[in-house]
Amino acid sequence: MERRLEAILMVTDEPQGVIHLATAVGRPVAEVKAAIDTLVADYDGIDANGEPTGIRRGFELREVGGGWRIYVRPEHDELVTDFVLTQNPTRLSQAALETLAVIAYKQPITRGAIASIRAVNVDSVVRTLLSRGLVTELFADAETGAINYGTTELLLTQLGVNGLDELPHISPLLEGGNEGFDGDIR
Repeated sequence: MERRLEAILMVTDEPQGVIHLATAVGRPVAEVKAAIDTLVADYDGIDANGEPTGIRRGFELREVGGGWRIYVRPEHDELVTDFVLTQNPTRLSQAALETLAVIAYKQPITRGAIASIRAVNVDSVVRTLLSRGLVTELFADAETGAINYGTTELLLTQLGVNGLDELPHISPLLEGGNEGFDGDIR
């Protein structure tokens, strides 16, 4: 039963109550509580007699918010955070994707120009893209002081392309092909 509980706890992103877990595995609550205690000890590297086994996992089973959930141990938190942010970024919102596309196709470009194209305020979206390392500040305009943005190598890596010239041409994706555009738009 411990392995069945472990499998469920590995895929949940919210703490699971003992009653909910007992229902999921079809076992009595008392039996599930005992199995959870066994898992906690196992992950902490303690055998049934309370003696250290020498194998302490990089994760722990913690009771929070009225339920149980697997968490990264505090000593590995910084490493995992760095990994998640660089190797497995979270999905971008539709607004962020649209803003990123404008920057990729029109760079170097200012926030004002992006906002003009998208017809919405893009300040927070650009900050998000900057914090995720997908865009960077290229330079400040000498006359206005406006910062111009461009994409980073990380974006190219995430897209699986070697350069911006490998981005698909955008005009065939729009209604009417290339009507309304001056020159070559990617």
